[in-house]
Order: sequence, then structure tokens, then C-alpha cells
Amino acid sequence: MLRRHRLLLQFLPILALPAQHAPSRAARDSLAAQLQSILDAAVRDSAFPGAVAIVSTHRGPLVAVASGHLDWSPSPRADVNTMWDMASLTKVIGMTSAMMQLVEQGRVDLDAPVQRYLPEWTGANKERVTVRHLITHQSGLPAFKQYFKNNVSPDSTLALFFATPLDTLPGVRMVYSDIGAILLGKIVERVSGESLDRYLARHVFRPLGMRDTRFRPPPELRGRIAPTERDPWRNRLLVGEVHDENAYALGGVSAHAGLFSTAHDVERLARTYLNGGSLDGRRLAKSSTITLFTTVVDSTFSSRALGWDTPSENSSAGHYFKRPAFGHTGFTGTSIWIAPQHDLAVVLLTNRVNPTREHSRIGPVRIAVADAAMRALFPDVVRGIDAATSSPTPQPGRP
Repeated sequence: MLRRHRLLLQFLPILALPAQHAPSRAARDSLAAQLQSILDAAVRDSAFPGAVAIVSTHRGPLVAVASGHLDWSPSPRADVNTMWDMASLTKVIGMTSAMMQLVEQGRVDLDAPVQRYLPEWTGANKERVTVRHLITHQSGLPAFKQYFKNNVSPDSTLALFFATPLDTLPGVRMVYSDIGAILLGKIVERVSGESLDRYLARHVFRPLGMRDTRFRPPPELRGRIAPTERDPWRNRLLVGEVHDENAYALGGVSAHAGLFSTAHDVERLARTYLNGGSLDGRRLAKSSTITLFTTVVDSTFSSRALGWDTPSENSSAGHYFKRPAFGHTGFTGTSIWIAPQHDLAVVLLTNRVNPTREHSRIGPVRIAVADAAMRALFPDVVRGIDAATSSPTPQPGRP
């Protein structure tokens, strides 16, 4: 079991911390064993055919564990270089990264009306919606529309999203909206003068060494891509095609879904955040910008930060990740949680929608993985939280 996680680590930089700051080998081995048990049990329970989990600090990975295969049929084993459909992690890996840069550069004003950047986005009360409303999911837009069923061109599909009316006035309630994210992606394109995929490749992925993060992966990468659903709309098993139907209808490039990436690459982004916005001499954003975007806006209203989410009751962050921690999940079974106060990041990538999105066992697995990391590395914190809440510590290895 431990040999398997050490084999995974050969694909990643070896973490070397001063002895007084590094988790002990026993703690790391214990964490590897717990994560292996959690993921293996989830595969046996048919939660997903395969998964990879990485626990990291600002210096690099502590533990990397994989279980299962890319598909339920004979296929390669999952590892840190397997490519997964990121689903809504696209919103934070891609769109939020771009918005941080454009806000920092003064090219986007969070409190400006959306119509400053997208004047054609018109309709009742839309002039009252700001960029901040969009990125905190308070715009008044509905969660999504099934415009993919119209089977029209990407441009015509986009026009339908632009024409979608508000459900409520902005700022009235939080409704997690793919439509708002789509609009934010168009703001990135309008302000930068580049397509979203080109902007992210040039300004985020290549500088951070995220070599396998991209929209619309080419056919030659199919052997490394974990299949998602046997899609009833497209009538085929999806391999390298975005699972989200609206993103597919938009041409495969969108700010709400569409990215494919690896555990190796997502860990590098997490490490960038833990390093205050820089990695290997390349900067994503200033530390102050990172703090701005990852701090909960109004905890009495919702758990949302700017683009990111923060821990809340019953969230996938588990029982021991507390603010200022932040993270996000993706519908296909992906998640990332980062706790800067503990210098800790937990990445979990799966294809839980294979072969059907009706699989719903991912929630307890996410919680078990996050809790295992905290139990193994910060037992005093865990004991303090358990004592304060008088709740028993969940048992390791039981998703």
C-alpha cells in the first residue's frame, strides 16, 4: 500500500522541509494508508472507477495516492498524470485566475456594472448587476438553462445565455449560477482581447508549469483521459469531450466548465496559492489579491468568496477545514481545498459520473479525504475542534 503512494510520488517533486517543520515520516505514512483505504473502499463501492488524491504544502506534495482505473472496463490505472474533466473547477482554475489578474491590473472593476464590459447584455434590471454580483453568485440569474437541447451553433447558444432574464434583483440571494460564470468568461475575453483558452494558456497555465491543463484536449491524449458519462444526449461514452452539455454546446471552451487537468497540475495551482500567488519565480497574482478573492464576502449571507467557496456546515471541506480555508468542487467528482493557516492543500480528482451522473457517493469520500489529512497532520487542531463541538472524530478509512 505504502509502496503504491511512493511510486506516485516519483512523478512529483520530492518535498524536503526542515525537520522541525516537516510532518514526520510516520504521519505521512499513516496519512497515505488512510487515503489509500478511503479511495480503495470507494472504488469497491462503485463511487467511481478511479481517483487520485494529493496532500500538499507550499513546498510540494506530502502524499499522493491513487486507486482504481480510468474506466470500469479494462483501462490504465489512475495516477497523477491522468487527465480528468474538471467540471466546475474550471471556474476557479481558469476564470477566477484570469479575473484576479485583470482586477489587480485595474482592467476590471469588481464594482462596475457588467454592462461596462458587455454593453449588449441588456434586459430588466441588468444595469444594476455588477461584476462582484456575478463572481459571488448574487446576480439574480438562474442557476442554468438547458440551452444545449436547442442543438444550435455555439454563437447562437451564447446569445441565448445573454438573453436569459434575471430571476431576482441582484444582491437578494445567492444562487450558484453557471450563467454568471459564462458572462465572466466573456468579460475576460472582451477586456484582454484574447479568447479565454488562449488567455489562460499564456498567462496562467504555461507560467505555472501546468503543462496538461487545457480545453478540448487533442485525440492523441485520449489514452490518459478518464472517461466520464455514457451521455444520453450525445449517445456515447465521453472521453476527452467536456461532460457539461452547455459547455459542449458553446464549443467546448467556457468559463463555467470545459477544462481538463491532472492532479500534478492542480497541485501546482494550489501550491501557488500557498506561496502567496507565486511559484518557481512566476507570479499568478499578488498576495493581497489572493486574500481578496479567497476571503468570505459576507458569512451571514453565504459562504462564497470571489469565485471561490469557503467551508460551511456539511460542505465537502469536512469537519476540520475552517476559514480562512477556501475551495471548490466539480460535478464530475473533482475538488480542491486549501487552508493557508495550516499550509495545507488537499486535491481529489475522480470521474464519479462514470458511467452515470446518478452516482452520488462522492460526498462522503470528499469529507473523509479532507478529515484524514487534518487528523494525520494536525491532531491537536482536530482534538480541539472535536472537544469544542463534542462530536466524535470520524473513523479513518470509512468514506
